[in-house]
Amino acid sequence: MNLQKLLAAIDAEIAKFEQAKALLLDEAAPKAKRGPKPKALKAAAKPAKRTHNLSPEARKKIADAQKKRWAAAGKKKSSDGNQAGSQ
Repeated sequence: MNLQKLLAAIDAEIAKFEQAKALLLDEAAPKAKRGPKPKALKAAAKPAKRTHNLSPEARKKIADAQKKRWAAAGKKKSSDGNQAGSQ
């Protein structure tokens, strides 16, 4: 009987050591990182990019100016082409 008690005590100690080992191995094991990556954190910290909203009048003004530029460029091209063709 004395031997049975001794073996039971040893088994109990072994179980405690195995449990402690399992806990230590869980803590020592590299854990998967969770959450955003550092790059994503930096990007998230930046404020949202503002868009430039133009009024319809401003858009028309810009469009008219561009059309005027295109017309001037077209006239210059056609006048250059005419001179080259007449020579």
